[in-house]
Amino acid sequence: MIPFESAMSLLQEKLKPHRLPAERISVQSAAGRFLSSDVRSRIDLPPFDKSAMDGYAVPPGDIGGEFEVKGIVPAGEPAGSALAPGTAVKVMTGAPVPPGTERVIIVEQAVEEDGRVRFENPSTGTNIRRQAENLAAGDTILKTGARVGPLEIANLIDCGISEIAVAKQASLYILTTGDEIVDSFDQLTPGKIMNTNGPLVARLSDRFGLRIAGEEVVPDDPALLRAALERAKAAADIVVITGGLSVGDFDFVPQVITDSGMEIHFSRVAIQPGKPLTFATDDTTLLFGLPGNPVSVYLMFHLVVFRTVAVISGGDFVPRSVMVRLAEPFQRRSGKRAAYQPYRLSADGLAVPVDYHGSGHLSALIQADGFIKVPQGVTNLETQAEMPMMMLE
Repeated sequence: MIPFESAMSLLQEKLKPHRLPAERISVQSAAGRFLSSDVRSRIDLPPFDKSAMDGYAVPPGDIGGEFEVKGIVPAGEPAGSALAPGTAVKVMTGAPVPPGTERVIIVEQAVEEDGRVRFENPSTGTNIRRQAENLAAGDTILKTGARVGPLEIANLIDCGISEIAVAKQASLYILTTGDEIVDSFDQLTPGKIMNTNGPLVARLSDRFGLRIAGEEVVPDDPALLRAALERAKAAADIVVITGGLSVGDFDFVPQVITDSGMEIHFSRVAIQPGKPLTFATDDTTLLFGLPGNPVSVYLMFHLVVFRTVAVISGGDFVPRSVMVRLAEPFQRRSGKRAAYQPYRLSADGLAVPVDYHGSGHLSALIQADGFIKVPQGVTNLETQAEMPMMMLE
């Protein structure tokens, strides 16, 4: 076994020749993609001085007495001419205020009769959102390497951006191995299990902006697996194989990978779950062998496959994590591997272990908020120990 950090350093080095080219796409279709260049706003935000409330725009000076109401400005209409002394204009929330407006007095503090308005106990706030107070035209919104999500899309559109340069969408081919795997409940005879890993990887790929180039369930047969791997390599940038990585009589995946002409860079990593994690490359394809248990698949996809997508797309890989304190002691028999344990957050912010029976216990993750990482070499943690918690996506 090699330490997980050493495996990731080796991964980083081997990914350098596989950097994806850039392309321009619509902002609306950019979810999950990584920016290939900085993006700057095309407009000021707000684009004009606008009212934050329904009220009356008034000019500078004393607001005692009455003001002549010179009209109304709804949202979406131009502001009109400048305010003259002694006049006011009724403005709606989001509407531009007339030139010369010092403040907007809300309707709840105004009394309008016969085209004139007076104010009763007005508050001191201006109730105006000034032009460019949030962003000015030319300000950088997002930097190269940023991952685009719903909030990023909304902000880009808000700034007048309709197209952006992003890394080409990485493609992924999923091979789920095992004679025991079936896709239908009707096929669930004794000894068979449902195919969870294929759909799990596919839906995680959707979330992270990957294009699924193909998905197959492959029996434990070296010839069939070799043929499936050749199809996968021809179709995708990344191949993910789940299962078949251990040292059992029917674990053919490592030999098939080597026979296909790919170089295996590591195949045993000091991490729990995930020890048989395998990484291989050739000139065009990246391959990840993920252990067959579904919790391992989920964790390794986030720690390794998504890291890879970020790197080859020119982005940064920063798992979302928070520091938490343990609600109770933690113990394990061996510290040979770094361990990721599913925990939930209690109402008072402490990390509480969920009922977890190992890497085949996929339903445990439904109860969890994230994984506590127990470092290699550590076997005991005390109550209130402060630990990083990688949050579930």
